[in-house]
Amino acid sequence: MTEQEGENPMDGRLPACICAALALLLMSNLSCTFHSAEGSSLPSRTVTVAQSGKADVVGTDSTALQKAADMLRPGDTLQIGPGTWQMDASLLMPSGVTVRGTPRETILLKSRGVESALTEDGDYGESYLSVAQPEKFHPGMGVEVLDDVLKDGWDVTISKVVAVNGHVVQISPYTVRDYDFEKKHARIRNTFPILCAMNAENVTFEDLIVDGNKAENAYLDGCRGGAIYLYDVRNVTVKNCVARNYNGDGISFQITENVHVLNSESYGHAGYGVHPGTGSANAVVEHCRMHHNGDIGLFLCWRVRHGRFSDNIMEDNGHYGISIGHKDTDNEFTNNTIARNGVSGVYFRQETFLNSGHRNTFRNNKVQDNGDARAGYGFYIEPQAGDIVIAGNQIAETRSANRTQRYGVYKVNGAGSVRLESNTMHGHSAHDYFEGAASPAR
Repeated sequence: MTEQEGENPMDGRLPACICAALALLLMSNLSCTFHSAEGSSLPSRTVTVAQSGKADVVGTDSTALQKAADMLRPGDTLQIGPGTWQMDASLLMPSGVTVRGTPRETILLKSRGVESALTEDGDYGESYLSVAQPEKFHPGMGVEVLDDVLKDGWDVTISKVVAVNGHVVQISPYTVRDYDFEKKHARIRNTFPILCAMNAENVTFEDLIVDGNKAENAYLDGCRGGAIYLYDVRNVTVKNCVARNYNGDGISFQITENVHVLNSESYGHAGYGVHPGTGSANAVVEHCRMHHNGDIGLFLCWRVRHGRFSDNIMEDNGHYGISIGHKDTDNEFTNNTIARNGVSGVYFRQETFLNSGHRNTFRNNKVQDNGDARAGYGFYIEPQAGDIVIAGNQIAETRSANRTQRYGVYKVNGAGSVRLESNTMHGHSAHDYFEGAASPAR
C-alpha cells in the first residue's frame, strides 16, 4: 500500500481485523468480567510477570505475557518486569487495564521470521492449511497468510497456530480471503502485530519498548500490523513508550476514537512512525519523536478527523514528515518541528474534492531543511485539498551547504484555498511560495 492509496475499501465484506479480533478477544476476555456474588466489581489488582524470582507469572516470552494478561479484569494493572521478552505471537490486551513496563528495561522483541509455501489453496474460511515446511511452526505462534496478490491492506489473514499435525497447520481465526497456491504462491509466515488492543476501550500502555526485529522479519503494513497496534478501540493511551525497528509501521491505530500517543518515540521502521487511519477521530499525538523511518513520520491515512498533533518532532524520514490525504479533515498541527525529511516536510496527497484533506491548520511549527538532491519542499499541496491555514510558522532552509528545501510552500494548480498568515520564510533557492503544475519529483 502506497501513501497515495491508503486503506482499501472493504468491498462489502467483514474486515479481516474484525474476524481476527473477535476470535482472539473471545479467548482473552473470558477472564475480564469477574464480579462478586453480590454483583459488585472486585477491587483492582496488580498482576506481575517476571523472568525470574517471585511473580504471578514467571517466563521469558509472549506465552508468559499473554498468560498474565488473561488474568486481568477491568481496573487491573499488568506489571511487566525488566528483560527482553521473545514475542512469538501478539500480546493482546482486554478493556479497562493498564500495562506498565520497567522504564527503559522492558523490551518486547519480535522473534526471527520464518515462512513456508502452502501446498494447496488456502480458501476463505479455512482453518486447516497444508504447509510445505510445517516444522517451522508451533502451537501458539502468530502467523500471517497471504499470496502474491492478496499481500497487504485488509487482504491478509492474521491468525494463530492451534496445532501442527503432519503437514497440516491448524489456525484460528480462519482465513479471510482465497489464497492461490498454484499461480500466486500462497504462503504462511510468522508475521503479526506485537503489542495490541482490539475491540477494546480504556487501555493504557506505559514504559514499554517494542522492537520489531526488522532485519529478520517480512513486511506487514499498518492496516494489519505494527510494533504497537490498535484496532476498533476507544480511549486508549500510549505513554512513555518506544516503538522501533518494525518491518512496517511503528504505532498504527485503525478505526479508533480518542487515542492518545504521548511522550513516545517511534523510529527505524520500514513504513511510518505513527499511522492513524481507517476512521480515527479525536486523536492526540503530543511530545513524540518520529524519526528515521523509511517512508513517513506521521501518516494520516483515511478519515483522520479532529485530531491534535502538537510539540512533536518529525525528522529524517525517507519521504515526508507528515502526510495528509483521504478525508483527513479539521486537524490542528501546532509547535512541531518537521525537519530533514527526504522530499517535503508536509505533503497533502491528491484526492477528489469531496475526499480531500480540507480544513487543516498549521500554527507555530518549524518546517526546515527538507528535501534531497531531486526535490525539496516545506509544504507540498496537491489537488484538491483546501481551506488550509498556515500561520505563524518558520518555513526555511537554514543550512549553508546541502541546501535542499527549494520551496517554502508549493501549491499545485487545482488545490483549494491556502491562507498564509505571519509566517517567516527564507533561504529557499526557488520560491518561498509558488503556484504551478505538479512537480515530477515530489
